[in-house]
Amino acid sequence: MQLKIIYQDEHYVAVDKPPGLLVHRSRIARDRVFALQLLRDQIGRRVYPVHRLDRATSGVLIFGLSGAAAGRLADAFSTHRVDKAYLAVARGWTAEHGVIDHPVADEDGNGVAQSARTHYRRLATVELPYAVDRYPSSRYSLLSVNPESGRRQQIRKHFKHISHHLIGDTTHGNGRHNRFFRAQLGITRLLLTAHRLTFVHPYDAGRVSISAPPDADWALIARIFGWSL
Repeated sequence: MQLKIIYQDEHYVAVDKPPGLLVHRSRIARDRVFALQLLRDQIGRRVYPVHRLDRATSGVLIFGLSGAAAGRLADAFSTHRVDKAYLAVARGWTAEHGVIDHPVADEDGNGVAQSARTHYRRLATVELPYAVDRYPSSRYSLLSVNPESGRRQQIRKHFKHISHHLIGDTTHGNGRHNRFFRAQLGITRLLLTAHRLTFVHPYDAGRVSISAPPDADWALIARIFGWSL
């Protein structure tokens, strides 16, 4: 597998992570292929993780080309100095915008809840003439999502909390709607992607914005639903 490199300078390299790929080894998974390993072999040098995306989430994933560089940018993530913008498709029509402020279990998975906030803005809606649930038609929302914190599966858990489950989420989602997207549209993955990261470069103080273009699944959804991504 070749990862798509979407940004590189002397300190950092970013890729467009496909869904289903872990960032690095995890004690809770038996995977033998990881983004870190693939990128290391692809560019022929060590890379150092800065942040994390869930296995099921696609999009912008950045690594440091040295431990020091990774540490500087990781500190910007931990102190909320990185703007993280996601695209998501949720069940139902959400409010036009909102903030979900609800604790979620910590990243170590030990059940301890920590504070977490997620901002969202509704970009578009669609109503389909299919009785997927208990209503005669089914509604979906295209969302721009900006998490303040970075708890494990935070976005997915937050949209479950407000009963607007993300499509394709097999852990926190709604099975009926997931099956509908699989059967009718051939969409078999989580519709959540980190489509842009924006930050002040830790070394030259310039503003950096890294975007991942819509992949084939997102392009299909946009075409069928008449959405502009």
